[in-house]
Amino acid sequence: MYTVDVKLKIGQRIKELREQINMSQKDLAYAADLDRSYIASIENGQRNVSIINIEKIATALNVTLKEFFNNGSFK
Repeated sequence: MYTVDVKLKIGQRIKELREQINMSQKDLAYAADLDRSYIASIENGQRNVSIINIEKIATALNVTLKEFFNNGSFK
């Protein structure tokens, strides 16, 4: 069975949440106190992002960690 890499799942989830609120990568990076190129590389599944940075991003997207991971992709 083929499974999508967890890095890609996290990146897709960030992009999904960011687009739902019409936020740019630049604005998300600023709100989360991270670099825009770092956000882009996470969304592309190229980074192994720490839980600390996931929390920063979730907070910037105005979702809890539970809401972040509670979308069916993380099983």
